[in-house]
Amino acid sequence: MQRSRRRIATVLSAAVSSLLLSLSLSAPSARAATHNPIVFVHGISSSSSSWDDWVADFKADGYTSAELDAWTYSWSQSNATTASQLATEIKNVLARTGASKVDVVIHSMGALSARYYLKNLGGTSYVDDFVSVAGVNHGTSVASWCSWLYTSCAEMVTGSSFLTALNSGDETPGSVTYGTYWSNCDAAIDPDSSALLSGATNVGVGCISHNDMNNDYGVYQQVRDFIQ
Repeated sequence: MQRSRRRIATVLSAAVSSLLLSLSLSAPSARAATHNPIVFVHGISSSSSSWDDWVADFKADGYTSAELDAWTYSWSQSNATTASQLATEIKNVLARTGASKVDVVIHSMGALSARYYLKNLGGTSYVDDFVSVAGVNHGTSVASWCSWLYTSCAEMVTGSSFLTALNSGDETPGSVTYGTYWSNCDAAIDPDSSALLSGATNVGVGCISHNDMNNDYGVYQQVRDFIQ
């Protein structure tokens, strides 16, 4: 009887161990992200708070706070400097979330640092989707008003050496999926076509002001669907 009990106990123990092993193998890592984390890059004379509405919208649609990274940088510095800081930010987000790639969503001048990161700093290995919302991808004549004050602004002027280098060759490098969202009455981007990128999915959203583009819920829905 005692031997029989030991045999039963051994069988039960083995079954429990097998079950626990199966559960541990099938359960997702506690640090694994459900979605690609999103890194938001703001524009000139702005900060992370410019993304408050969309961060709330993404949370309402199932994203966690850890998956939404709106950060603030010194917008007056060169966009190349910001690109290096963005590289560090993305590296930290990946380490924190356990994700292998992020999605990058930018507004306005944020396009320049993010695209510099993708083109020159190896960013295409760490970014799945790139979304430009009212991005100054080919410059704007409006930047002339501040070009003498700020390096970042001088780089935004149509035809600047920064933009010439950034847009030379492939405008959408790597295996990243690129999308741009632009308005036909964006007073900050002149001409409107500056926002488009060759090789990207370029979406006209109608008449929405520059500063409302990354607060507009209709644009948000299109961006959300694009990156999912």
